[in-house]
Amino acid sequence: MALCVDNLLPLRFPTCPLNTESTKPNYAQFLRSLLFQKSVNFYRCESHMQPLLAALSVEDMGKIEVKEGKPRFKWVEIGANVTEAQKQAISELPPKMTNRCKALMRQIICYSYQVQNANLSDLLGAWVRIMKPRRTEWLAVLKQLNKMGHPLYIQVAELALLEESFEANVRDYTKVIHFYGKQNQVQDAENALLTMRRRGFEIDQVTLTTMIYMYSKAGNLKLAEETFEELKLLGNPLDRRAYDSMIMAYIRAGMPGKGEVLLGEMDGQEICAGREVYKALLRAYSMVGDADGAQRVFDAIQFAGIPPDVKICGLLINAYQMGGQSQQVLIAFENMRSAGIEPNDKCIALVLAAYEKENNLKEALDFLIGLERERIMVGKESSEILAGWFRRLGVVKEVELVLREYVAKEVRCESEILAH
Repeated sequence: MALCVDNLLPLRFPTCPLNTESTKPNYAQFLRSLLFQKSVNFYRCESHMQPLLAALSVEDMGKIEVKEGKPRFKWVEIGANVTEAQKQAISELPPKMTNRCKALMRQIICYSYQVQNANLSDLLGAWVRIMKPRRTEWLAVLKQLNKMGHPLYIQVAELALLEESFEANVRDYTKVIHFYGKQNQVQDAENALLTMRRRGFEIDQVTLTTMIYMYSKAGNLKLAEETFEELKLLGNPLDRRAYDSMIMAYIRAGMPGKGEVLLGEMDGQEICAGREVYKALLRAYSMVGDADGAQRVFDAIQFAGIPPDVKICGLLINAYQMGGQSQQVLIAFENMRSAGIEPNDKCIALVLAAYEKENNLKEALDFLIGLERERIMVGKESSEILAGWFRRLGVVKEVELVLREYVAKEVRCESEILAH
């Protein structure tokens, strides 16, 4: 190590006593004493003094006050004065996590910086300057905060993007944007995208797809369409997630027809939409009574190799019911039964509503008797349709019978649940 010359000159050696029994001077002790008196800087000779961090352990670093012109944050090790919840969170940190990461996690979990009226940026800045973290350690901290669902996760992630040691890339920004998208924080996501552009990162297909998903979820059709067109200009084949997000944007805007056009494009490229997208498109047609549209989507679901369940069949039946096509309601119901799908109470209620529209009480009762033989019980919604129908016919006793049987059924179900 180099000694600072200014701190060593002039050196005055002690004179030896004029007696024959004098011992040789102990220069090691003298030099050690001199160095402590002069506060010699072992690192470099400058007008201000800095500690030599490389020689300190992680535990020693916890006692260093970080200065940059003025005091900002004093790193103090977490003591015993923590809550039980904080102790539990600290104890659950991964055993393989490095000491650097654990030191920061303890500070974040205990909100230590708030005691000094500092902010999170000061804490992270101190961690970077003192402990020199690598990218892998940044990622370990972010992964753990995300796993914990910690409220500071996204703040740490955003601050990390600005740190040189983090070595930020496009995917890191995309993760931040996706997080904000899931929380419907559109402005924050747009700010992250703007920062990404300003720092010279190339906006790629994954990032734009994430933005489409966010705009779709937020119900902003205009921005979703603009971003979708920007995505096409990249010249790369669109993937399922981009199409699914755009179709959902059209569905939320009440434009299922445009969503179906995109579904056709996907078929042409042999891309299968997600089950929930098919179901959402079918529901959109069903709720407005567009039976033709519902049937087209229902056929597309089967063509895509997705086996229809009782809910999907119920949406098709509802489309015919809303469209006033009672015969098609019965046909769709029988087709569902033929496929081995047991009807739920919603499907049964739709069939009863179809019979009511045709004022066909006899066939409705035959239908119910047939279900009873197969031990398929009528539920609440079906019972209410029957009760209203009978009431309009003025058949009071039948109304009382239906309600009595429904109440008895509910009591039996509750008893069975308690028994188990």
